[in-house]
Amino acid sequence: MIELGVNIDHVATVRQARRTYEPDPVIAAALAEQGGADGITFHLREDRRHIQERDVEVLMQTVTVKTNLEIACTDEVVAIACRVKPTWALLVPESREEVTTEGGLNVVGDKGRIRDAIEKLKGEGILTSLFIDPDLEQVQASADLRVDAVELHTGPYALARGAAQTQELRRLIESGEKTSERGMRLHAGHGLNYANVRPVAAIPNMIELNIGHSIISRAVMVGMRDAVAEMRRILDLVA
Repeated sequence: MIELGVNIDHVATVRQARRTYEPDPVIAAALAEQGGADGITFHLREDRRHIQERDVEVLMQTVTVKTNLEIACTDEVVAIACRVKPTWALLVPESREEVTTEGGLNVVGDKGRIRDAIEKLKGEGILTSLFIDPDLEQVQASADLRVDAVELHTGPYALARGAAQTQELRRLIESGEKTSERGMRLHAGHGLNYANVRPVAAIPNMIELNIGHSIISRAVMVGMRDAVAEMRRILDLVA
């Protein structure tokens, strides 16, 4: 069965638009669990544009499934991760100008900084994952750093259409195959929704998908529990 991680960042985005106390991502996480989420993902960005340190603290005390904390390779947020000890730390690139994460980590070109962050996290017993583009060199570089998993960036696949989408899916399949060959867990995420998720879920050896924006968007219409349950049903149909 494909594991479903639900990213609750954009519940906090709505809250921060008014700098108020609602909607609360902590409540969203509880409802996501009730809908069938296997994990809760949240990104503590350097600029704190959505998830706040308070959210991280309370989520770590209340979430009963696994936790997946997305962070950049900076001393401040790595130190926070080491203190709160999520199940997983997902290292991602980060730019203050971007609306959302725009690409994968350049593991090939930034091994030293990424290695330092991994060593600190692993020293606290935290499983580590790298968010990378579906590129064979990046997969190999990730394996060289002995991470527990890679999360393949599915944004280009989600944006592509027709033959271009088929090509992007092929890149994901090839990178997924190499990921498994190198002994790492295969995860994927970014831009996945109710219409395009099944081909990615069907990639051989796929273990986990992390999905946020489409589930939160659906939740605005039908509620968080039902939105997650609907995605859970789609994934359960994948053989």
